[in-house]
Formats: sequence, C-alpha cells, structure tokens
Amino acid sequence: MSDPHYDFTSPIDRHGTWSLKWDRFAGRDVIPMWVADMDYRTAPEVIANLHEGVAHGIFGYVEPGPEVIETIVARLDASYGWAPLPEWFVWMPGLVSGLNIVCRAVGEPGDDVLTGVPIYPPFLSAPVNAERRCVRVPLTETAGYWTFPAESLDAAVGPRSRLFLLCNPHNPVGRVYTREELTALAEVCGRRDLVVCSDEIHCGLVLDPDRRHVPFASLGEDAARRTITLMAASKTFNLPGLGTAFAIVADPELRRRIHRVMKGLIHRPIGFGVRATYAAYRDGEPWRLALVDALRTNLQTVQARIAAMPGLRMATLEATYLAWIDCRGCGLANPLAAFEAAGVGLYDGADFGAPGFVRLNFACPPAMLDEALTRMARALAHR
Repeated sequence: MSDPHYDFTSPIDRHGTWSLKWDRFAGRDVIPMWVADMDYRTAPEVIANLHEGVAHGIFGYVEPGPEVIETIVARLDASYGWAPLPEWFVWMPGLVSGLNIVCRAVGEPGDDVLTGVPIYPPFLSAPVNAERRCVRVPLTETAGYWTFPAESLDAAVGPRSRLFLLCNPHNPVGRVYTREELTALAEVCGRRDLVVCSDEIHCGLVLDPDRRHVPFASLGEDAARRTITLMAASKTFNLPGLGTAFAIVADPELRRRIHRVMKGLIHRPIGFGVRATYAAYRDGEPWRLALVDALRTNLQTVQARIAAMPGLRMATLEATYLAWIDCRGCGLANPLAAFEAAGVGLYDGADFGAPGFVRLNFACPPAMLDEALTRMARALAHR
C-alpha cells in the first residue's frame, strides 16, 4: 500500500503557473493528458532540499560535487547491479538535448541513425536535425505484446548505419525489454558495429512487479564500450522543468566526441536541477515506491475502462505512466480531435510514427483520471 505520508489523490491547481501541459488548453474545459509530466507534487524530501537552496540565497554557477555522482552510482548499483565509474558521467540539460548531441557526435552528415517505431518524437527529429537519415524499424505487436525483433534491426542496417537509438523502458508502448531481448539487440550492434544511445529515463517507473530494468550498458564489456546511456531523475520525480540529465559513457573517445559537440553550446548544469537530482537519488526511494503503487492502481483503471470502450485497445504496459491506445477500430475519423472536443487532450500517435493511436498520461489524481475516461467514453458513444 502507498505510504499515507505521500499524497497522490488531491487535485493541484496548475492554472496560471506557465504550465506547458495545462496552458495548451487555457480557457477551455479540456483535461490535459498529453505531455509527460505528472500532476503530483514531487517528493517532500526533494522539495525540502530545494527550500534549503532558496534560503541560502545565492544562485551561482554549479559543478556537481563527487557526492552527487557517488549517490547516483550507489542507487544504480542497488537497483540494477550496475556501478558506472564517476568519470563516465556527462551532464546535460535533458533527454532531448542528449539525443540531439549524440546524433551530432556519432558518425557524419548523411549517415544512418536507426530507431524502433512507434517512438518518442525527438527520436525521429534528432537525426534529421543532425543531417543524418532516420531509419525507422517497426516494432512488432502480437497478441497484445510489443517486441523489438533483433532480426528487424539487423535487416535495417546499411553501409552508412552508425547509431542505434534505443528507448528502454519504451515510450510510448511501455515495454521493459528483457535481458534476452536486449542481448539479442546487443549482438546485432556488436556485429554491425553500431554505437547505441539508450534512453533509460523511465527506468524508475517499472510497474510490472515481474519485470526488472536492465541497463543496456550492463550487458557486457562490448555493450558498455559502445553505449551512451541517457538518464535523469526528471520523469520519475516530476522534475522536467529543472533541466538536468546526464549521459553515462564508458568509452573515452565517445565522451570526447560528446564534449566536442557540447563545447560552447551546453553550459554548466542548473543548480536547482542538481540539488533536486541529488535529493531524489539520496532520499527519494520511499516516495518512488509509493508513486509506483499509485500508478499501478491508475493503470488498472485505464486498462479496465479502455477495454470497455468499443473499438479501443491497449497492449500490455509494463512501465511508464503513458497508456498507448489503439483507436483504429473505433470508427472515429479523427480520434484525437474527437476526444479533445469531448474535453480530453491527448498526444497524437502520428507524431510517434503511428497514426491511429493516442497516448494518454495517467499520472494524475484518480478523480481526474476517472473524469477523463468518462469523457472519452462519451465521445465514442456519440460518434
């Protein structure tokens, strides 16, 4: 059961806070469930640490001290049996920045960057921004279960393929890839000499108790050498506005390339972001466990309600707070527009490379979720 010390049920008014999520529908009766931030306050332990920083009253430049990285490494080791070295860390403003930096650091203009679709939209735009060709490898969905077949990745590799962008846990399909699945992908990457950029920003949000996150770089010496791991406390602890993430890069040459791209463009980390990250990894585990419990309950609600709506279906979701909903059989010409007209703002699957789907963020108080699902059912009833 969730710790009663933490509150995941009370509504929080975010109007007038310059919220990207809520201001998109300002002045309209639309519940925003599109972009991936949560309608929960972050851990009290994180808030307390930030209050200390405000009380200090000096907001100068920050360079994360060794205790910050030591704390992160200790948490990664305790959670996944993976203890990267401190010198492997490269601080960045966020996951999206990281994707764009990596696409510029690996290979040359005109090279191929491979990724599985559907996928978080910046995976599709970052290669193009870097003057690379984005090669889309379709994921496979069978009997309600998404997979990333290693043979599909292998077949997509060409003479100019240099980089593979992996998302695990996967946004938007919610898979936590097994060690066997990841090992098969790693074998392809090793044999075809691909650098791997593994987005693991949702690793603290595994909801299926039978699944365990496996960092791609932990698969072995070769995987570690060719992998750039992107992580942050931002998704798990609802801190995206603090602009702090990090890459973990074992290979010195890859690190040099990344620093070369960042030089003069990416400044030091934001002080409050570092403070929040430190507090989250040091003190936030009880809150995270309570959050996961609350999200599991919300997921059960979403699964049951979506299954009862004619023409909608969801595959198995093992992680994240993002429901990936197949609307292709519901009879609505434009499901996204119809649900928005009914008062629910979702994310268009076309942006992920999958028209006919929508993504729903269920990290919100249960009453808000219930009302949003009721409005969606109403839209279907009136089609």
